[in-house]
Amino acid sequence: MTIDLTDPPSRSGPRPRTTGLEIPHDQLDQFSPPHIRAALVAEAQTLAGVFTGPSQVSEPASLALRLHEPAGPWAAFLHPSRDEFGHIHRAGFLHLTVPGPLIEPLERAGWVEPHPISRRPEWPDTIVMLYAPRDEAELALAIAVLRASWRQAAASSATSSATPSTETE
Repeated sequence: MTIDLTDPPSRSGPRPRTTGLEIPHDQLDQFSPPHIRAALVAEAQTLAGVFTGPSQVSEPASLALRLHEPAGPWAAFLHPSRDEFGHIHRAGFLHLTVPGPLIEPLERAGWVEPHPISRRPEWPDTIVMLYAPRDEAELALAIAVLRASWRQAAASSATSSATPSTETE
């Protein structure tokens, strides 16, 4: 299945409730079933150069997605970390950096919302909350967004097998 992140399908149903402009920025309902979250974590752990552990920038129970050899631009990381490009919360939602051209289409289709900290000038405007996938179809889209974030952070020829805007499953 090919997913075009520049023109993603609309997410079904209403957006989940979140804390909006408050920090911590949390999703309050519509969580991932345990097997969907587990599949998302498993996929993240297969990405070249990625290692996981407690987040350096979020609550310790979230699972950080970090790179052994980060090469991407400043906007590809969750600061002040220099290697964490995202993290997966226990409820299944993610905070991660997304390539700029993909944010508006993903937000319009109901998949993401900007992280409140990204409104501050000293933080990248690429940080979003990707809502928790609720089923296999949503998991496929979440994995496509995760891979786009990883490619941006890794910024190497080894990660450029697919464009940032499309994924084939």
